[in-house]
Amino acid sequence: MTRGGTSGARRRLTVVTSSPPGASETDLGRKRRARKIGRVLAETHPDAHCELDHSNALELSVATILSAQCTDKKVNEVTPKLFARYPTAAAYAGADRGEMEELIRPTGFYRNKTDSLLKLGQALVDRYDGRVPGRLADLVTLPGIGRKTANVILGNAFDVPGITVDTHFQRLVHRWRLTTETDPVKIEHAIGALYDKRDWTMLSHRIIFHGRRVCHARKPACGACTLAKLCPSYGTGPTDPTAAAKLLKGPRARDLAVAAGVDPELVPAQAVAPEVP
Repeated sequence: MTRGGTSGARRRLTVVTSSPPGASETDLGRKRRARKIGRVLAETHPDAHCELDHSNALELSVATILSAQCTDKKVNEVTPKLFARYPTAAAYAGADRGEMEELIRPTGFYRNKTDSLLKLGQALVDRYDGRVPGRLADLVTLPGIGRKTANVILGNAFDVPGITVDTHFQRLVHRWRLTTETDPVKIEHAIGALYDKRDWTMLSHRIIFHGRRVCHARKPACGACTLAKLCPSYGTGPTDPTAAAKLLKGPRARDLAVAAGVDPELVPAQAVAPEVP
C-alpha cells in the first residue's frame, strides 16, 4: 500500500482553463457577446454623440466632407464662419473658389475639399431643389459623399439608422473578433446583422468614442477597460491598472476609470483635458 492509500498509480491533476472570448465561437455566441458589448458601451459612454457641430443636413454634409484627414475639433473651429457665409446649397454652388479655399484652408486638402463643396452645392440645386436627400442611394451619388459619410448624415440629420465604419470602428470590431471582413461595406453589413437596426447609429458613436478614449490604435488601455472580460484581444495593451489608467483620454477619463474598477486618481490631469478627436 503506498502513501495516501493509492494503489501506486500517480494522481492526475486536472487543470481547468477558460478559453478567451471569441475562441471557437458559434454565430449565436458571437451575437450574444456582441449584444453584451453594446450594452456595456452604452453604460460606459452615455455622452456618445456626433462630434461635428451642425444644425441641419446641409451643414452636417459640409462638415463631414471637411473632416477627411482632419480632426473634428479643427472642423468645428472653421465651420461657424463657413456656415454663416454659405447658408444654402445655392450659396455653395455660386461661391467664389478663392474665398472658400481661404475659409477652409485649416482643414487641409482645401483645394480638393473646395471642389467637392462647389460641386455638392450645384448637384443639390440641380437634382434635389437645394435640399440634402434622406436616402442612402441618393446621398452616395453626390460629390464628396461616400457611404460612410452618407450613414453619418442619415443617422444624425434624418434619424435613419446607419453604421459608420471609420478607422476606430474597424479597429475595434476586429479586436473584438466580431468580423474578419476588411472591406468597409462588408464590415457594415456583418456588424449590422449582430445588432437591432434601431441601435446602429448610437452603436457607431459609442464604438468611436471607445476607440478615441480607451482602445487606442498603438496602446489600448486594456487594464482600465470595461470590456476586458468580453474582449479576445485583452492584453494587446498594458493590463496593469496603474499603467492603463494613464492611457485613458477625454473629459470623462476618470469616470471611465471608475467604470472599469480602477482608481480615478491614477488618471493624469492632462488626460481629462478636452480631447482632440
